[in-house]
Amino acid sequence: MDRKKVSMAVVKRLPRYYRYLSDLLKLDTIRISSRELSERMGITASQIRQDLNCFGGFGQQGYGYNVELLYKEIGKILGLENNYKTVIIGAGNMGRALANYENFERRGYRLAAIFDVNTELIGKKINNIEIRHFDTIEEYLKLNHIDIAMITVPFEKTPEVADRVARAGIKGLWNFSPMDLKLPYNVVIENVHLSDGLMVLGYRLNEIL
Repeated sequence: MDRKKVSMAVVKRLPRYYRYLSDLLKLDTIRISSRELSERMGITASQIRQDLNCFGGFGQQGYGYNVELLYKEIGKILGLENNYKTVIIGAGNMGRALANYENFERRGYRLAAIFDVNTELIGKKINNIEIRHFDTIEEYLKLNHIDIAMITVPFEKTPEVADRVARAGIKGLWNFSPMDLKLPYNVVIENVHLSDGLMVLGYRLNEIL
């Protein structure tokens, strides 16, 4: 199937499959059926088969799925073998939390630099990564191939920051600002709203209280 025709709903489930398969590997599970996987994940077996069939299926009738093989294949689909290089823009609380999150590197995302405008932070390090002044971002991107910028700046600064890094050649933006970004460039944007998940939890709690 043409990857461009795969729905975003399916794509958004792939990291969850990857995470559950990682857990199964830690338990030395060699194979698993769609029914067994559905019981663990709370997704129907039919949905699992439909999702995986978008990329070739990977299962064998009467056998199920080879856990290690499926884990590796989903990793390839998600681009984890590309060893994407990233930078963080904004060395505040969220920026520091992202810089210290070791799972990114385990998943193939390597943090190369951190940028901020606070002169008191310039030259300091977070997790051994130096904080640079944001005014040097264009020069840095010319000398270093960077794929993704994680944006953790104040709301009002988000459009300017995103525009600068996009024009400087960044192709992927992971935006943690409350503002949904849209840019007139060939750039992929993933907007993250942490409070959305908390409010969904609040709604579900409200149903049972």
